[in-house]
Amino acid sequence: MMLFPKAILPTNGSNSILRHLCRRSASTVLASSSSSATSSYQQQLSSHLPTQQHNNVQHPPQQRRLNSSTTSSSEDFDKVVKAAFPGAISNTSLVKKVTSIVSKKGFTPTNTLLATSLCCDELARVLEDDFVKIYGNNFNLGGLSGFPFAGNTGFGAMAAHIPDDGYCLLIHGPHVGICENGSIGKVERRGIALVDNCCGSAIAASNYLKGITHGGAEITTKLQKFSDFQQGAVQELILPFGKRLSDAEEGGEQNRMKELPYALYDSQELLVREIVRKGK
Repeated sequence: MMLFPKAILPTNGSNSILRHLCRRSASTVLASSSSSATSSYQQQLSSHLPTQQHNNVQHPPQQRRLNSSTTSSSEDFDKVVKAAFPGAISNTSLVKKVTSIVSKKGFTPTNTLLATSLCCDELARVLEDDFVKIYGNNFNLGGLSGFPFAGNTGFGAMAAHIPDDGYCLLIHGPHVGICENGSIGKVERRGIALVDNCCGSAIAASNYLKGITHGGAEITTKLQKFSDFQQGAVQELILPFGKRLSDAEEGGEQNRMKELPYALYDSQELLVREIVRKGK
């Protein structure tokens, strides 16, 4: 599976913002199933695109939070990922790049609050955990598909927790599954025979959008259900990208799945910027 993250850096205990963006061409992070490529597992980009899959990283039983299944060599899978997402990098490389850049700006494990806005999917915890190992427990702002559903209130609470004269490192972005056979939007989970959709929320929103752009959407006067309001919001937030996804689909459904996380990221970026702007 791959994540598409970005770093936003509120600084000096206030809400002034520093932004570091890895360029889109190099922002795809790949999470291979082998510990050789993922002792710090990947799947989230420090800017826009990541791809993550099942992983076989060997954690102690009490720490094993990742799903996994038997895969071929890390090198073989890396080739599959990079064929779909050129520029993909491992979790290890991403963490090193980010920590190297922010350390030059004064970020240290003792003066930095880590905040994340990643999907609820347990696969997204891997990259999160890699940063937690460096900066300590994270403040979670995210929900389905990685959107920052904690909103202005959550961001304000997070900002109040930034160490005095310290910093906040915010990692956000969606994710997308990829299987050994190269299928995008699918992931093999440990202990589950079914090859599962990933990201399920994103694909459900994409299908909802397709019903509107291609016809067939159910007409209803029902208000959004509170019991599933996050998914309803994801579907609304992706509406402006209907033509973009439809154009991508002209090259096949897999092209739509490949473009989907990029569209989600752009939507999330607009929302994050608005939240940060109001938080200044």
